[in-house]
Amino acid sequence: MAWSTRELAELAGTSLRSVRHYHEVGLLPEPERRSNGYKQYGVAHLMRLLRIKRLVDLGFSLAQIADLGDRDEYPEEALRALDAELVAQIDRLQALRTDLARILEQRVPTDLPPELAVAGRGRLSEADRNLVAVMGRLLGEEERTIYAALLADDARMPADDDFENLAADADEAVRQELAERMAEDLVALHVRFPGLRTLGTRTSVGPQRYRQTLDRAVRDVYNTAQRDVLLRLRGLSRREEPPA
Repeated sequence: MAWSTRELAELAGTSLRSVRHYHEVGLLPEPERRSNGYKQYGVAHLMRLLRIKRLVDLGFSLAQIADLGDRDEYPEEALRALDAELVAQIDRLQALRTDLARILEQRVPTDLPPELAVAGRGRLSEADRNLVAVMGRLLGEEERTIYAALLADDARMPADDDFENLAADADEAVRQELAERMAEDLVALHVRFPGLRTLGTRTSVGPQRYRQTLDRAVRDVYNTAQRDVLLRLRGLSRREEPPA
């Protein structure tokens, strides 16, 4: 008794296309042909095809199945390795579901890390939000926690609105006065959030790339006067730093 390709596929619960593909990649040996040229499959082909289909359904790749061959009907080591991969996938998917639930429940944007999106919700200008998105990519988990605490703080500094509304053509005196007020605010922030002093020193990208990327983002999201105020603020802050 011999089966045609279509009959074999139906018996195994797969498709003609799959059977042909398994031939092409060398997983399923080609059968003998009848005198009329049609392939004739036997029980050995069916058993091989059933094994391939079962392993594919379990999650093995065709390359892995090729490596297994027919030498072992119960490839315990490979099965345990696959089980470990599935456990890792389940953990990853569960973490994604947790993030998705938070996004849906709290209606936060999807382009920010969840903890930063929740912390800064409703209080960020467009420029600040763009900068937060960059910070979310630069900071590690521990530093994001520190940064999120800052964003979640309800005590908005007096100079915040002035900086946000600063015109690009603001004169020298306005810029310097604003930088000095922001420096005073920054001292108070460092007292309340000591971790801000070392922000960026433990980032996964390294301190140098952190500073370069952050400076590039600042140039892109803030206007000329705002960038100048931040440079002045950096200079003033360094003067206020205690000796090492």
